[in-house]
Amino acid sequence: MNNVRVRFAPSPTGPLHIGGVRTALFNYLFAKKNNGTFILRIEDTDQLRYVPGAEEYIMDSLEWCGITFDEGIRQGGKYAPYKQSERKDIYQQFANQLVQKGAAYYAFDTPEELEEMRKKLEQQKSSIQQYNYATRMEMKNSFTISPELIKQKIENGENYVIRFNIPENVAIEMQDLIRGKVTVNSSTLDDKVLFKSDGLPTYHLANIVDDHLMQISHVIRGEEWLPSLPLHYLLYDSFGWEKPQFAHLPLILKPTGKGKLSKRDGDSGGFPVFPIDWTDPNTNEKYAGYKQWGYCPDAFVNMLALLGWNSGTEQEIFSLSELEQIFTIEKVGKAGAKFDPEKTKWFNEQYIRNKPDEELANYLLNFLNQQNIQTTDDKKNIEYLTKVCHLIKDRATLLTDLYQLGNYFFEAPKDYEPKTLKKFWKEDTKNLMEKVKNILTTIEDLSAHDTEQILKTWIEENQIAFGKVMNPLRILLVGDAKGPHLFDIMQLIGKDEVLKRIEYGINNLN
Repeated sequence: MNNVRVRFAPSPTGPLHIGGVRTALFNYLFAKKNNGTFILRIEDTDQLRYVPGAEEYIMDSLEWCGITFDEGIRQGGKYAPYKQSERKDIYQQFANQLVQKGAAYYAFDTPEELEEMRKKLEQQKSSIQQYNYATRMEMKNSFTISPELIKQKIENGENYVIRFNIPENVAIEMQDLIRGKVTVNSSTLDDKVLFKSDGLPTYHLANIVDDHLMQISHVIRGEEWLPSLPLHYLLYDSFGWEKPQFAHLPLILKPTGKGKLSKRDGDSGGFPVFPIDWTDPNTNEKYAGYKQWGYCPDAFVNMLALLGWNSGTEQEIFSLSELEQIFTIEKVGKAGAKFDPEKTKWFNEQYIRNKPDEELANYLLNFLNQQNIQTTDDKKNIEYLTKVCHLIKDRATLLTDLYQLGNYFFEAPKDYEPKTLKKFWKEDTKNLMEKVKNILTTIEDLSAHDTEQILKTWIEENQIAFGKVMNPLRILLVGDAKGPHLFDIMQLIGKDEVLKRIEYGINNLN
């Protein structure tokens, strides 16, 4: 495929939902597979809905995911600027071109007049409920006002918009790479506003103009933009420009499979729907992100890639580089993809288990520092943390679990899980633990293999039930009946710490 150029063009009107991340990911993968160029363009023409910080949030989120751009705000490029508010002078001339061709027209209707028109149509129970060929002749626009008066109104600074002149009763035939042939009758469309009196274009005009000027070859976007495709086709035809190829991705559905996944679903279901934490600058409300929850970015990306796309094999675990090699639009489905929070956890578990211990140790070190968890310096070095992660990572679902699963590696338990204690701490347990302590005192370094053999031999020789010794010993060292192989724990925390914990338990438990 020659000269592939695709773009991700979000609006900074709030945080980036995982649906938006998936759109960015599919564009990225398509570009990589076809040796193309991937562009980030910020479409910020809707100033009323602009949210401070959203633009940075979008870029930071995609950076965490490992989704990189060839051109964009941070990267630059020969088609800069890549922010539409910095390109507004460009759009005026193209809007004027359409007016001169008769493909668009000026409209001076006030909000009150537009509302009156809608109410009138409702009262008449008309099948027409919009500003189009059937209603424009009753409104204040180029069809009902002379060119001289229009010029005078503009010179006087009156508010106006430029609307597209949708033709009546024309079959618009379109091609979508995912959905095939799509046909819409133009009479079902309204005369969309292309340019506003504040000097900024609407999404429709700016989108088409920028895609043309930036030589976009393929537009890969969400299904919610499919209703806009007929208008965009007509705009390309009006300008006489070659159209890009279009592909509209299926929706990401709620876990129930009914309806589009939303923030509220995450709130009620107890899972994030944003890649990283977001704080609303207007309400100060905080929303959780996958990063802070403890998800690996590569697991998150792997999960997203399989929402609506299928490799055609049984394989489920794919690295980003593998996805870059095998991704094709042809294997994206039409039907909505149901989001599964439990499957998302499963992906994360697989990635944690297969990550190098040292990589997890670096995460754990950062976690300890960020949470201001106090521990000795010898337990905050990478070598020690690497050994900890090696022992516990197979039990972790989230990265944040690493500390919860292994907190006893950093601090001796002072309290013990009540039910476990009641179950395993009996009248003779204190005496048994005294004997275990004396045996351990004689072992030089508590290496896992030697310590296990010595204790097992003593237990067998004294015909003691294995659980009567090992369960309470684990409680004294860990605080509960949990954790990896007990003798691995003893070797790692060291002889002095083991003896201290046993002594503490003997002195504080009856």
